[in-house]
Amino acid sequence: MNPAAASSSPRSARVPVPSSRPGAAIGVRNRLRYWKRVFSAYYGPRQSHLTFWHGVPEVNESAEPGTPGEYWQRFAVKADYPGHFDAGRIPMLDYHGHVGLQYNPIAIAQYGLGNYNRWRWTGDEDRRARFLEAAGWMVDNLEPNAAGIRVWKHHFDWEYRTPLPSGWYSALSQGQGISLLVRAHAETGDARYVEAAAAAFESFLHEMEEGGVAHTDSDGFLWFEETVVEPPTHILNGFMWAAWGVYDYALHTEDATAHRLFDEAVRTLRARLGRFDIGYWSLYDQAGTRLPNAASAFYHALHVVQLRVMHRLTGDAVFARWAERWDGFQRSPLKRRLAWAHKALFKLLYY
Repeated sequence: MNPAAASSSPRSARVPVPSSRPGAAIGVRNRLRYWKRVFSAYYGPRQSHLTFWHGVPEVNESAEPGTPGEYWQRFAVKADYPGHFDAGRIPMLDYHGHVGLQYNPIAIAQYGLGNYNRWRWTGDEDRRARFLEAAGWMVDNLEPNAAGIRVWKHHFDWEYRTPLPSGWYSALSQGQGISLLVRAHAETGDARYVEAAAAAFESFLHEMEEGGVAHTDSDGFLWFEETVVEPPTHILNGFMWAAWGVYDYALHTEDATAHRLFDEAVRTLRARLGRFDIGYWSLYDQAGTRLPNAASAFYHALHVVQLRVMHRLTGDAVFARWAERWDGFQRSPLKRRLAWAHKALFKLLYY
């Protein structure tokens, strides 16, 4: 199915999409800059963006499928982020080096969702205020891309093997922003939240080349792309998180197109999960490189949690079986060591 066909406002504009082919990899100067920043972030004395990202992923067992109440992951640690905030109590991440201190829409959405969960658990009104502050930032920072579709842009360059220039956008930020906004609308009734969610949802109705975040592959499978690059690389964690945003929007608005898109995403995941399995670990994406891109330990653990959530949302036992298989991988010391060596070699070859 081509999701662009479902849009109420079709666009004919063609949007340039960065190449993800190996020839487009970062050059020597940028490679040195990348490694300098990464070593500073991982091993430097001050906090970095990793302070926010690398908590332990957890299923939120108290979230009830069929209603956009508590978010599907707990995000409890993210709600207590100890890093930088602006004057409006919006979190900022320190990437070190040439990237520096930045707003990241994905982090802001997750921070808001974490505080929403904590408010639901505790009744703490400050948690509710923080949740709504994050939702307000998402409303205020939704802006049109080159095709006129409203997205959350990342206003900094990023190294995803293929350099992503400032202004890049993502199905992941679109999905998690929607997940935050529909909960803000449910709790307040303020129309600006659901209007912004509807504007962001349009990005799922268009292929990447038309300014959207969707890609329909040659076999007719629908993907939501965390990085908008050509050819698409199908980052697994971003695809699942984005799909939850579509699911939340479908539940909250009873939008038939959103329900259909989520069903298509489930069909893709069910059919293609085997391509992310290398016998001892999961892949981060379908990078198209000779050496496939193994997930880090954090992202492998996240895959396991996300698959357990997919089982809860769909009732499909295939996702529980994949979660158990991959959980078995991470419980094996030998497979963990193999995966670490694989990932290290990939970074050295391609970053």
